[in-house]
Amino acid sequence: MSVAHTPNPAVVEAGPPLADAVIDVRDLRMRYGDKDVLSGVDFQVRAGEVIALLGPNGAGKTTTIEILEGFRMRSAGRVSVLGVDPAKGDESWRARLGVVLQSWRDHGKWRVRELLQHFGTYYAPFSTDRVARPWPADDLIETVGLTEQAGQTINSLSGGQRRRLDVAIGIVGRPALLFLDEPTVGFDPQARREFHDLVHRLADIDETAILLTTHDLDEAEKLADRILILAGGRIIADGSADALSRRMSTEAEVKWSRGGEMFVHSTVDATAYVRKLFEQYGDEIGDLEVRRASLEDTYMELVRQFESGGGDALIREFEESGR
Repeated sequence: MSVAHTPNPAVVEAGPPLADAVIDVRDLRMRYGDKDVLSGVDFQVRAGEVIALLGPNGAGKTTTIEILEGFRMRSAGRVSVLGVDPAKGDESWRARLGVVLQSWRDHGKWRVRELLQHFGTYYAPFSTDRVARPWPADDLIETVGLTEQAGQTINSLSGGQRRRLDVAIGIVGRPALLFLDEPTVGFDPQARREFHDLVHRLADIDETAILLTTHDLDEAEKLADRILILAGGRIIADGSADALSRRMSTEAEVKWSRGGEMFVHSTVDATAYVRKLFEQYGDEIGDLEVRRASLEDTYMELVRQFESGGGDALIREFEESGR
């Protein structure tokens, strides 16, 4: 990949990262010509966290990921990935990263087990006493749910099976950090659910940190421990889906039925309101539903506010909230 800008060496040093941070980004900036794509991005990711990076097209998501992966040189700022400046990452550092791209081409005549065994040979020299690399092919195949397809050629796999193989290739080296780009595009609902279970197993069992980009906000809400929203080259929100929803919506909508009639009420304290309903009507209450703002509602509102000229106020509110 071509390097669009050669930075001043004085701003390349990553600086000391947080003690438990897998990714530590401070004041990350990127400029192409006279255009600022990233204008001071700050965030951290810890071991075992699943982080979703969201943002409208052109927000700087791809640039941020490419800088973290060491494929693009930044203009300024401090970045540490697995304790190393990505601009200086060597082969042993890259062996600890996993990357699953949105699309990937290979030779369709390879068989699943053979392909994974082949890729595994690249990681074997980087085994340590703590982490045995690569992941044994048959164990990996079972983990991603391809046991029945282990002897099949790649061009015989379905789209969902092919995507599972993409993930297997990305994690064959047992990475400490995994990048996922639109991981479930083309999946049917069952395959998507199984993939989500796999992501959670990687984070919970191996403590793999996972940074994913997706346009599927429902998927981000189900998968991510934290959501980062990038707009205009800045992080304008960072928190769990619930925390972001509470930040943007002061009222919840309570729906219930009584005596065959439906009722709707908006309130800032849904818990207290529901308690009063049951104190007053008891078992007469039916079909109770409490709806708070979804991640999609929150995301759309944040982006709308930013694009309507409220970007500075959003960033100021975010910074003052202590993230």
